[in-house]
Amino acid sequence: MAGRPPKPTRLKLLQGNPGKRALPKNEPEPARGAPSRPEWLSTEAKREWNRVVPELDRLGLLAKVDRALIAAYCECWAQYVAAVKDMKAGGTTFTTDKGYEGPRPCTITAGQMIAKMLQLSAKFGFNPSDRAKMAMPEPKQEDPFATFLNRQKAGNE
Repeated sequence: MAGRPPKPTRLKLLQGNPGKRALPKNEPEPARGAPSRPEWLSTEAKREWNRVVPELDRLGLLAKVDRALIAAYCECWAQYVAAVKDMKAGGTTFTTDKGYEGPRPCTITAGQMIAKMLQLSAKFGFNPSDRAKMAMPEPKQEDPFATFLNRQKAGNE
């Protein structure tokens, strides 16, 4: 399929539907909720999981099937952190015996991980530009009269 991948309906609802196009009515709805954290994640990836998953779950943006994407995002974060620590310890360039100066592999890794994190985080709508487009739906206010009638109906049965 050519072109931009379709945006999930849940994300369209949160961001609004400025084009007023009809939203799909039969889109698959996997079970919502935070997926279980894989035990094989690195220590730094586990920290990132513990930081982002509760908030994404609170916003209703997670489904149980999102485990692999979130794990991939968290491992990219962990590799990025390791690359930055390596840059702090050894610098961003190296020099050969013949005087060639080039970037250390950690600088390339850091750039690649940033690109992957941006790509994966956009799937969940949690990068800054995606958040700016979101509008959380107002919580439904329950009609007190309807509540009263429902109680009356339940009491008569």
